[in-house]
Amino acid sequence: MPPVAPMLAKSVRDIPLGPLSYEPKWDGFRSIIFRDSDEVEIGSRNERPMTRYFPEIVAAVQANLPGRCVIDGEIIIPSADGQRLDFEALLQRVHPADSRVRLLAEQTPAAFVAFDLLAVGDDDYTGRPFAERRAALADALAGARAPVHLTPATTDAGLAGQWFSQFEGAGLDGVVAKPLDGPYQPDKRVMFKVKHERTADCVVAGYRLHKSGPDAIGSLLLGLYNDAGQLASVGVIGAFPMARRRELFAELQPLVTGFDDHPWSWARHETGVRGPREAETSRWNAGKDLSFVPLRPERVVEVRYEHMEGTRFRHTAQFARWRPDRDPRSCGFAQLEEPVRFNLADVLTG
Repeated sequence: MPPVAPMLAKSVRDIPLGPLSYEPKWDGFRSIIFRDSDEVEIGSRNERPMTRYFPEIVAAVQANLPGRCVIDGEIIIPSADGQRLDFEALLQRVHPADSRVRLLAEQTPAAFVAFDLLAVGDDDYTGRPFAERRAALADALAGARAPVHLTPATTDAGLAGQWFSQFEGAGLDGVVAKPLDGPYQPDKRVMFKVKHERTADCVVAGYRLHKSGPDAIGSLLLGLYNDAGQLASVGVIGAFPMARRRELFAELQPLVTGFDDHPWSWARHETGVRGPREAETSRWNAGKDLSFVPLRPERVVEVRYEHMEGTRFRHTAQFARWRPDRDPRSCGFAQLEEPVRFNLADVLTG
């Protein structure tokens, strides 16, 4: 069962029109599942094996999917109350210890949402139009039960617009549009994705150096003040041209300070306020240094972001502009738009 690169989507600002199938954009781990009788493999977005991390998905595949098939979809974890997606819990599932993997499979069980069919039995569906693949996928999963789900789909752009607004309240990312007559093209951006984008004014509280050397900024660490007046870490921005990275390094040197007087000091860490030094190594790269240089929290930057996961930006935010007119102490969570809640179970059941 060789790895297969998933078909990709290009970002567009508005929901496109035309002969398209629209689906919710799930916020989980993109996965292509291969089943050959009792043998199951789960491939990741980067074609890396994910099978060992999700034993409950392996069991669900064996119970619900055809005996021989290749299916594209998303691994998700619902929150404890089942109301929305919990990406933080999903991240915790990537753990080196088998005992921990088994424990988390019981405590925070995952689900699989199927949205494309590459093969079933001896039939290769990748060259067939999506409309045919979708119909075959629905047939293949007709008897499936949770935690295996078939993603909702519609050809009605108006309904897709409603999903875009409503489903965010359940933690979903946006909407994906697929050409009805398009074949499955691995590693090609032939689908369309529409994602939520908002702005926030954040305090720059530190930086990490770029891997190229000690005179360039790798990323800027962002904070927002909570109701108790404490500066909480909410994410980073880091997409700058190399020349700008060096300019930023020089510009920020007058603001460099020590940890003793910094809101994210080890010595003065307050319970409930998340700081970037809580985890100084990366879950995805154990050798990556995530320590940072503290700055006096005096500069404000406006950033673009998609949505929040708890108290942090779900994805890396993007630089918009500096805000010298803003008082850093005025940059709090109250400015963030909160989507109206929507029950995840209603999305999964269509």
